[in-house]
Amino acid sequence: MSAYHLIGCGGAGMSVVAELLLARGHEVTGSDQRPSATLERLSRAGVTVWSGHDPQRVPPQATVVVSTAIRPTDPELARARERGQEIIHRSQALALAARGLDFVAIAGTHGKTTTAGMAAAALNAAGEDPSFAVGSLVKGFESGAHIGKGKLFIAEADESDGSFLNYEPRIAVVTNIEPDHLDHYGSAEAVDEAFVDFASLLGDGGTLIACADDEGSARLARRARAEGIETVTYGHGVEADARICSEVLAGDSSSIDIVYRSHSTQLVVPVPGAHNILNATAAWLVGVTAGVERSTMARALAAFRGTGRRFDTRGVVGGVRVVDDYAHHPTEVAALIEQARQVASGQVRVVFQPHLFSRTKAFAAEFARALAGADEAIVTDVFAAREDPDPQVTSRLITDAMEKGAYVADMNEAGRLLASHALKGDVLVTVGAGSITTVADVIVAELERMYG
Repeated sequence: MSAYHLIGCGGAGMSVVAELLLARGHEVTGSDQRPSATLERLSRAGVTVWSGHDPQRVPPQATVVVSTAIRPTDPELARARERGQEIIHRSQALALAARGLDFVAIAGTHGKTTTAGMAAAALNAAGEDPSFAVGSLVKGFESGAHIGKGKLFIAEADESDGSFLNYEPRIAVVTNIEPDHLDHYGSAEAVDEAFVDFASLLGDGGTLIACADDEGSARLARRARAEGIETVTYGHGVEADARICSEVLAGDSSSIDIVYRSHSTQLVVPVPGAHNILNATAAWLVGVTAGVERSTMARALAAFRGTGRRFDTRGVVGGVRVVDDYAHHPTEVAALIEQARQVASGQVRVVFQPHLFSRTKAFAAEFARALAGADEAIVTDVFAAREDPDPQVTSRLITDAMEKGAYVADMNEAGRLLASHALKGDVLVTVGAGSITTVADVIVAELERMYG
C-alpha cells in the first residue's frame, strides 16, 4: 500500500483520482481551498481531507498529486518539494490506478464527459462491470469513479494541458477537435498535433474511434489510417464506417439506426440533443470494439441517465425547467441552446459565466453568436479559475457584440432576474465551468417564491 496526497482534491478530476486510489487500497489524503460537498463525500468514503492548504498536514511519505491548476507557490506543494517528495500529475496517478486493465481513453474538445459516462453506464448494464474515471458524477453511480471487476478502464482524457499523452490506451475515442486551451497550446495547429500524438499512443491491436462529422477529427482519422493505426469513423455521411441513419429527435430522447459493417442496429439515445446522438454512437462503438454484441450494447445504452452538470435538470417549478450545464466553449454553448430548444415548449433563457480571461478574449465574438440562439441571454463576470485577472478583458466583450445580450456582474442577481422573466414552458439554463452552478439553486428558490 502506498500513500498519496492530492492538492485540490475537491475538483472534478482530482476527486475521481482520490476515489480510485482509495478503492485500490492506498492511503489517501487531500486538501482544497474551501469546504465543499465533494470534500464531504470523499471524507465519508475514507479519504482524510481538509479545507485550506496546510503544509504541516502533508504526509511526508506520500506521493503528491497535482493538476495544472495548482500554482508552484502553493504552500503544500512547496513543502513537498523542500522534502524531496515525489510529485506527479493527476493523469499519472490515474494511469497508476488503471494499471493492468484495458484502457479506454475518451478525448475531444467537446463531449468527452458525456461519452465516457455513456460508455461506462452501458458497459456496466451489459454486464462488463468496467472501472471508470469521469470528470463528473455519473447518475446511477453517484460518483465519477468506480473500480469494477471487469477488464476495461474507461477514462475521460483531458487535452487541456496535454496530460492525455500520459496514457497507454487500447481504445481511443476522439469526439472532435477545435481550437481551445490556447493559453497552453498557442495555436490551433498545436492542438491538432497534440491529438496526432494522442492517437499514436495506441499500440498493436489498438483502435481509434473518430467522428467523421467533425473536420478536425476526420482529418486525424485520415492521418491515423495513413500511419497504419486501426481506425473506425462514425457520423452521418456515407464515408463514415458507422453511419447514422433514420434520426428522430423527440423531447428528452432520440432514436437512430447505426449501419456498421453491413448490419443495422437501432439505438435509443436517452438524453436530448443532436450532439448526444454522436456521443451515443461513439459509446456504442466502444462497447462493440471491446467485444460486446451490437444489440446488447444498444439496449444497455438505455441505462444512461446523464452526468452531473451536463444538461442536468435541477428543478421544475410552475412548469419552468431549470437546467445546469458545464458548457464553456462557443460550440458547446450553441449545442446546449439547441438541446434546450428540443425540450422547451416556451422560451430558452440563459445565464452564462465565461470561464478564463484568455478564453473570453479569444472567443468573445463566437460566444456572442452562440448566445444569440437563446431568447434571453445574461452574461455575468468572468470566472478566473487558474488565471490572474486581466483588466482589459471583461464579459462586456461578449455582450457588446450582441443585439439582445445583457451584462449583470453578480451571478446571483443575474439568476433572480432570469427567473423573474420566466413563463410556463420555458427552460432556464445556468451555463459555464465555474461557480455558476450554484445559481441554479438560486433560480429554483426564486421560482418557488414566485409561484408560492
